[in-house]
Order: sequence, then structure tokens, then C-alpha cells
Amino acid sequence: MFDALLERSAAAEALDRMATAVRAENAAGARRLEAIADLYEIRAPGADVERLNWAIDGYAGLAAEVAVGLGISRSRADAQLRVAIALRDRLPAVATVHLSGEVDYRLVTTVINRTDLVDDPARLAVIDVQIAAKLLEWMRLSGPVQEQRIDEVIARSDPAGVRTPGPARDKRRVDVAPAPGGMSDVWARVEAAAGAAFDTLLDRMADSVCADDPRTKHQRRSDAILAIGLGTALACECGNAACPAADPGRTATAGRFVIHVIATPATLTADPHAPGYLPGHGVLPADQVTALLRAGATVKGIPIPAPEAEPGYRPSTALAQFVRTRDLTCRFPGCAVRAEYCDLDHTVPWPGGPTHPSNLKCLCRFHHLLKTFHDGWTDTQYPDGTVVWRTPTGQVHTTTPEGAHWFPALATPTGTPDIHTAATPNPLRGLKMPRRRQTRTAEHTQRLTHERGTNRERLDQRQAERRLLAWQLEDHLYEQAALDDTPIPF
Repeated sequence: MFDALLERSAAAEALDRMATAVRAENAAGARRLEAIADLYEIRAPGADVERLNWAIDGYAGLAAEVAVGLGISRSRADAQLRVAIALRDRLPAVATVHLSGEVDYRLVTTVINRTDLVDDPARLAVIDVQIAAKLLEWMRLSGPVQEQRIDEVIARSDPAGVRTPGPARDKRRVDVAPAPGGMSDVWARVEAAAGAAFDTLLDRMADSVCADDPRTKHQRRSDAILAIGLGTALACECGNAACPAADPGRTATAGRFVIHVIATPATLTADPHAPGYLPGHGVLPADQVTALLRAGATVKGIPIPAPEAEPGYRPSTALAQFVRTRDLTCRFPGCAVRAEYCDLDHTVPWPGGPTHPSNLKCLCRFHHLLKTFHDGWTDTQYPDGTVVWRTPTGQVHTTTPEGAHWFPALATPTGTPDIHTAATPNPLRGLKMPRRRQTRTAEHTQRLTHERGTNRERLDQRQAERRLLAWQLEDHLYEQAALDDTPIPF
């Protein structure tokens, strides 16, 4: 009896600690958003008139600063910045409940997304208070039910502000994500005809091998995707040299393209302790690398560049390939854009900064423009490829080359080139920044106006259908009354 009481007491204490920890986590997250909103007001990107039409405007620069400060991706930082601004400017009552720790980030973001179309401040103030009063009781509900409850509150004040799902076709997409063991997960949402055509193609290719192929049909369908990408037929693996389906080059199903796999000489001998690396996906077991060799892959060495700087602004093909292989990704803190989609940036601008591997790095277009045009961001590069960044507030962040992590030889110091004193930045350099057609605010307003207009048309159509139905019912009652010779009941 006594032991049972002790057990219940310990369990109750554990549950109390659990609930307290959850509230503390929620409140800490709310304070983080509050700090982001404070930074937004300090930076006041909307007041930076010069940059309102810049491709990388003040808001985007602030999102980059938040991303580096929190150690997260730019897209996640942008999402948190949007939530923080909405809580500060649009939903203060909801923000107060969030600060109490009683509701989580998921529910708060749902409220923000569902109320985004409400454009009248007076109506929004009413909706904010009404939703805030219900948040605690909605915490236990599922996501879809939470959306329904929020929409119900919005509909009472602003029917055109209720978000409606777009056409199903707008949600088509294909995702390819890295998976363990040198594998990838492929998921797609496509039109029915496209899905049927792709399914038929995989079946046809899977059935094109002979009956002695050792793979299951599922495995052959999977292998057919690589054959499609390489522009070849699916090669039979029966082992019989005389098999007519053994030659993958017998027919082509698509145009050929190039993928780059990084490997050491040991990898090419199928050494299981020397895997290769497929950019964007990760480690590739040596047996998969050698399988690509058997399929006709080309092997090309990547030597460490010579210590001398190249004469022009544009690096040679060999130098560009070395820098992209060494870096693998954008070198801005937290950015994972693959090197093949990046610009090659002179850390010290050319011509003062030479075209040399110790002065070149990969930067995605966004962060290249950010560094070039937004004051306060500085970077220093070292001969082994390490880059040290300093933010506008003076924080220091260091990035090391991703390729050198997997292949240490790529971190071999490439020497210290002669760097001339950098010229004073041209005060008119902002004129070279790519421009938006509209400001961010104008784009947002246009999108909301279009969506509200669509909602209004839908509501008007529904109202017209109701009136038509009422008239039809009225006519029917008149006809019935005439036949029955009875009074009309209204």
C-alpha cells in the first residue's frame, strides 16, 4: 500500500515536471519571437526607402541576420521573422497567450496563416481577441480541427478572409531526399495522366530484361529511374554475355546528363573503407561508385591548383572545379545551396583580390548579393578554405569547406596570394543591384487582394444559388397551393 502511494506520488511529480517544462519551452519560444520582432523594429526594413525595390531588400537582409544569429537556414529564419512580425503588429492578444507558455508554436503559426487574409484592422482586432480566448481549449485538438475552429471565428467577422484550398493541381511537386546507405527517397505528386505514364514506363523497363535477372520487379523499377536519367535502357543482370538485354546502350529513353561523384583512388578499387560522395545526397558506398564506372562513367582528376594567381577575373575551368569540389556548398553560415548552383566569389573583390583558390569561394546568388550590397557583412578567407564572417552587429562565425571534411586533401593550403588594398566601395554600387518589379509590401497586398477577390466571387455565387433556390421553392409552393386550392403558408 505504502509502495503504491510512493509510486503514484513519483508519477505525479514527473508529470508536473513534464508540464512545467513544456510551458517553459513554449514561453522561451515566444520570447525568441519577441526578440526577433524587436530586431525588426530596430532595423526598420520598411523605412529603408533606398532598398525597397532591391532583389535583396532590407527584410531579406534582416532574415539573413536572424538565420546566422540562430544558426538555422534562411528559409526557417524567414518563417520565424514572419511569425514574429505578425504577432507584434497583427495579433497582440494571441502573442500574450503565447508568452504565457500555455500554447505552442504550431498552433500560433496556424492562427497566423489562417488570419493572413483579414485586411481590416478593426475586424482583425476582434478576431484576435476571440481566438486568444479559445487557444487553451484548442491545444488538444488535431491540426485540421484547429483550422476549422479558427476559420469559424474569422467567418463571423470577415467571410472573405477565410482561406480556401487552391486547385489540387497547384500542389504537384517532386521531392528527392537523401537516405542512409547511399540511397535516396523519391516522392512525387503529379497529374493522374503523368503518374499513369510514369508507372507504365517503369513497368515496361522492368519487364525488358530476361527471366534470369535476379532482381525483384520492385528493384528493377527502382533501377529503371537511374537508366531514365542516364538516357539508357535498363541493363539485365543475368550475367549472360549473350543476353540481348545486357547492353544498356541498346536504346536511349532520354537525353544524357552529368552527375558529379567525388572519390579517391581507393574508392575506385571498391575499398569499402573509402566511400565516395554525391553532392546533395551524401556518402556513396564504394560499390555504387564502381557500378557507375562499369556503366561508363568518366574519371577525371582534380589536382591542387598552382600557387600562382590567374590573370583574369573569370577562373579557369580547372580552378573553378577545384573550388566547387572543395566547398560543395555556399560558404555563408548555415547555407546548404549546392556549389553547382553558386557563384564563385572573390573574397577580396577583384582586381585588388586575385583570382586564386585562397581568394575564391562559393556563394549562392542571394548571399553573394547580400555581401556585395548590404553594409556590415565582412568575410576573411584563409589558404585552407576556411572563411570567417563578421555580421553587422560584430558577431563572428566560421565556416569550413564541406568537401575538405570528407576529403582532407582538399584542405591543403593553397598559399597566400598578393592582395592589393581594396578600393573604397562605390557609393553608387547599389544601382547595380537587381531590382524587384514591385516592393515586398505591394506583392503581398496584390496576393491578398487576389485571394480575397476569389473568395468574394465564391461567396456571391453561393448567395446567388441560395436566392435561386428560394425562388424555385416559392414557385413550387404557389403551384402546389393552386392545385390544392389551399392558402400559401407565408
